[in-house]
Amino acid sequence: MEAGNNPEKMTPTPRKTSSGLEENVAGLLTYVLGFVTGIIFLLIEKENKFVRFHAMQSIVVFGAFFVISLVLNVVPVIGTIVSVVILPPLSLIVWIVLMVKAYQRKQYKLPIAGDFSENQLAKMK
Repeated sequence: MEAGNNPEKMTPTPRKTSSGLEENVAGLLTYVLGFVTGIIFLLIEKENKFVRFHAMQSIVVFGAFFVISLVLNVVPVIGTIVSVVILPPLSLIVWIVLMVKAYQRKQYKLPIAGDFSENQLAKMK
């Protein structure tokens, strides 16, 4: 597979971030507490694009999960069932996958959130 068609871009060598952490560890940590650690790393990491991407994707994905959960809890019966039965396992799976991919130094983009995150980072420059 050609590198241009690969949705999982790999970073070739371990690099340190401005926080002093290796970028794969910092990338993983952006997901640990959901959008909270995403915000923290987006604020403290000014140069490393890999970490900034994962921080922004964390904010977008887990912020969306949070908002969806709030909205579903307002909807009687069906919304409550979905927010209690479906959303938690789904968010757990997404959380684990994103942390593993970041630790493997892969810039793994979720279909909608990944592109949105890249666009937001481009606007912040």
